[in-house]
Amino acid sequence: MRLTIHGGIGEKGRTCIGVEHGGTRLLLDVGVDTSAQGAAYYPAITRAELERIDALIVTHAHEDHVAALGWCLANGFSGRILMSAESASETDATLAAYATPGERRLARQAAVEVIAPGADFAIGPIAIRTGRSGHVVGGIWCHLSAGARSLGYCGDVVPASPVFAMDPLPPCDLLLVDASYGADTIPPAERGAAIKRWLASHPQGAVLPTPLSGRSVELIGLIETPIAIHPSMREALAQQIAASTWLKSGAADTLSARFAEALLWEEGEPLPAAALLVDDGMGLAGPSKAALAQARRERHPVLLTGGIPKGSPADLMLAAGEAEWLRFPTHPTLPENIALAAASGAGRILAHSCDAATAAALAAAIPKLMTGLKPGDTIEI
Repeated sequence: MRLTIHGGIGEKGRTCIGVEHGGTRLLLDVGVDTSAQGAAYYPAITRAELERIDALIVTHAHEDHVAALGWCLANGFSGRILMSAESASETDATLAAYATPGERRLARQAAVEVIAPGADFAIGPIAIRTGRSGHVVGGIWCHLSAGARSLGYCGDVVPASPVFAMDPLPPCDLLLVDASYGADTIPPAERGAAIKRWLASHPQGAVLPTPLSGRSVELIGLIETPIAIHPSMREALAQQIAASTWLKSGAADTLSARFAEALLWEEGEPLPAAALLVDDGMGLAGPSKAALAQARRERHPVLLTGGIPKGSPADLMLAAGEAEWLRFPTHPTLPENIALAAASGAGRILAHSCDAATAAALAAAIPKLMTGLKPGDTIEI
């Protein structure tokens, strides 16, 4: 098998990995880079390459993994599209926020084949297995094998999520780990406790921008103070909480009880004395745009809990001292990635969703980690 980097390695955002064997060509994810403009916003892949792709597998419906779907369709891709049913139902909302109207329209018209996690299937000579990633409802990892060689692609994973279940990855020769958090070693439980303390110290409430899928559900399970949401989020959150197949045992009952207590907030209303969860997590789209603007005018507390692209409204508020940041873990820590790498038995490791400097620093802790790679590079597996 041959792997081609089209995005997400040596950089953060626009995750897109090409895999080729025996004349069959696949793409794993087609994300965008929300901190970039122009061509750099999309995967580094040509029309000629897209025209030769047989199938695309989407691991989940976050913008850095799926928002370039319509762009790919507009630029020559006409192959199969595979993802979980839950990701398929969320993709349109993601493209509404991060794609052009034309790209969104093409994606809405495209047929999607549903992947059931844990099911084995093949595309040409490439055997594929998927499992639950622990990152979001509908999120999967992928294991590909052909010619006695194998590739493990984590997508985005959370080994220790208190809400979402993660299935163990099979052994592989080359493993792509989710290095979104770089060398962070702080345990998830410690991160969660810090957020609860911060919220308890702000009884007037706070705005918490958060992605609609994944982190929002985990925050609902974590927060012990009053919660509020925007009405536009209700249906999607309810669907995620009801998707018990993707949740850890007992999580659905706890989430349902907290969700039933959530207050509702809409634009133009006073900000509530509650933890107001609004998507997206950056202030670039959705009700978080208005909520952050109002919080800025009224000097209302804002707590950021995830990745903040440079130049986004959340980034500008953080730089101005108008928001605070405490990480809520929705990606692996360094010790978790070390454990994933060891369990895989892989002879080579790649780090995705981090820049080159971060990958180089991680190599000291993950000796088999390959560094210096960038979009356009190829690797023989």
